[in-house]
Amino acid sequence: MTPDLSGFASSTTPHSTASDPAEVEAMHCLEQGTRLLEEGDVEGAKRLYARSAEINRNASSLYNLGVTHYCLKDFDAAIAAWQESIALQPASPDTHTNLANAYVLSPLPRPDLALHHLRIASSLSPEDREIAFNLAVVLEASLCLFFTPFFIVSSWPTKIAENLEESLEYYKKCSAFGMERAQIHIRNSILPKLQVTAKILNRRVQSAQIPSQQDE
Repeated sequence: MTPDLSGFASSTTPHSTASDPAEVEAMHCLEQGTRLLEEGDVEGAKRLYARSAEINRNASSLYNLGVTHYCLKDFDAAIAAWQESIALQPASPDTHTNLANAYVLSPLPRPDLALHHLRIASSLSPEDREIAFNLAVVLEASLCLFFTPFFIVSSWPTKIAENLEESLEYYKKCSAFGMERAQIHIRNSILPKLQVTAKILNRRVQSAQIPSQQDE
């Protein structure tokens, strides 16, 4: 999972005016930062985006600042920047998706928060197959990232089945959009896992139905 680095946030805001020197400097820093990022100078871009955000703290400058932190693998800083960007512009599917990616890759992964933001992104852009694919991948992978021992003992097979079923639905959605790798995941990963999970659940049901020696 990677953030959408093919495009960057706009340097203009609803209050942009050519007569405001501070706004002009902020816009210039944002534009020059994007140029440097496209040239591969991530550190230089980060400095310019940080300066732009310092002058005019808007969703665009914070979004792009988060991209540079992510590229430098400073996931905590990327999360902070994207959280603030979302607070200013909640209806940005790209920012929610990138934030989810950072939560997955951070030193202390938070797949629960990743799923939360991917679901928001999917609701904002339901036809985006990349968002749907990322959501399917996290649903499939999250099962081994954050279960406690008690949870594994008590509810693990049932929760696995629920997440795998939901993951399958999103993979099917991607497949309907023509994404070939989604079909590969369905065939080689999700369906075999669902079969194994179904066997485990079936054994649990059968063992629960067998009376103990004492009951007899």
